[in-house]
Amino acid sequence: MQNQSPDPVQPIRVLLADDHAVVRKGIRDFLDADAEICVLAEASDGAMAWRLVAQQPPDVAVLDIRMPELSGIELTKRIKAQYPQVRVLILSAYDDEPYILALLRAGADGYVLKTAQGDDLVRAVKQVYAGKSVLDPEIAAKVVATLTHTQPVEPLSERELEIVRGVSKGRTNREIARDLQISDRTVQGHLANVFGKLHVASRTEMVTVALQRGLITLDDTSDTISG
Repeated sequence: MQNQSPDPVQPIRVLLADDHAVVRKGIRDFLDADAEICVLAEASDGAMAWRLVAQQPPDVAVLDIRMPELSGIELTKRIKAQYPQVRVLILSAYDDEPYILALLRAGADGYVLKTAQGDDLVRAVKQVYAGKSVLDPEIAAKVVATLTHTQPVEPLSERELEIVRGVSKGRTNREIARDLQISDRTVQGHLANVFGKLHVASRTEMVTVALQRGLITLDDTSDTISG
């Protein structure tokens, strides 16, 4: 009897959106060089990217912020509203706090500067695909230094703090549940409570606010990429 070979692992399907063709080519070359990643399609503006997502939702959408027709912020909002399973990684030259905060609140799963090395970009795609949050260290430091919230923050319980620390280390819900010996659903419930207490809309924004509030330190964010 012949041995059947195992099914090949499906590559991470990526949509790449940037209005500069040279930039897209450079990014695509980095991503396609990794056997675990496949760039499905490219878009030169936000409206085109949205059409491509609707036609064939990717696993990860790598987006620039400033694009014709539809900005990266608005595109992120649409993707997260209609296709929440699609992970959004922002790759941009902009490190201005208003852009960063708007994207985190829109639901972006990661934010990486275009100055990042190719290996860092590949790693960031894999991390957001795995359900982890990625924030460039330069971005994290800048946001933490300036982020302010006028809304009062309700204190977090010790269990909620443990879960925030787990997310900051890049743990998925399943990994956190295993570490704390609780169910996935319990982790989800605690995260929902933390989101409400910190007035945030995404895991990445939660980590950023937790840093600003002193709930965790930059040393806790062990899975952010190196600059």
